[in-house]
Amino acid sequence: MATLGGCDMEPAQPPDPVADAAYATARARMVHDQIAARGVTDARVLGAMARVPRHEFVSAAQRRLAYEDGPLPIGHGQTISQPYIVAFMTAALDPKPDHRVLEIGTGSGYQAAVLSGLVAEVYSIEIVEPLALRAAEDLKRLGHANVKVRVGDGYLGWPEAAPFDAIIVTCAPEQVPQALVEQLRTGGRMIIPVGSQWGGQELVLLRKTARGLEKREVLPVRFVPMVGGNRRP
Repeated sequence: MATLGGCDMEPAQPPDPVADAAYATARARMVHDQIAARGVTDARVLGAMARVPRHEFVSAAQRRLAYEDGPLPIGHGQTISQPYIVAFMTAALDPKPDHRVLEIGTGSGYQAAVLSGLVAEVYSIEIVEPLALRAAEDLKRLGHANVKVRVGDGYLGWPEAAPFDAIIVTCAPEQVPQALVEQLRTGGRMIIPVGSQWGGQELVLLRKTARGLEKREVLPVRFVPMVGGNRRP
């Protein structure tokens, strides 16, 4: 598995104050109407959602939709998650400034960027190499120096960097991978969608204790399937 320290940066685009102001306004509206209004109250999470430019993680053709209430395609059969889901999952982890977080399913890099401003380190794994390369480039370009991106199988986790204070999974396995449970620190949390694409999925919050796992189903969801292990992209 290759760890990507970031790719060559794209040529800088000239600043466009009018467009930047419009995106900032749309982002503020997104946070107020789509996220805070639905019950996400963590001020640090709301602040991160207000800062991270979601339009930078989608194609130019999708930018006008970047702050709408829904997922968007990013190629290779994958999507960037709905803003509310990103905020909800982030808040569920109860992220702290000294935390080290493992993300399974880098995708566009947007979720990692949101976490980047809330925790000490983010380790993110993506099995689709072109997505990992693009996300690493975008994260570097946007200054998220505390995010490490790896091309690899999320079912295996990132054992040499474990244990993690929190784990977030942005694709749905049919069962919680045991390797991820083992790489979660005692007292840590994992948020993960579990289930099949056709039989329904639940977003599950796990807390690892000295006595075992505490499990709570928190939200019905629909994520792309998790590939890896015996399932290939």
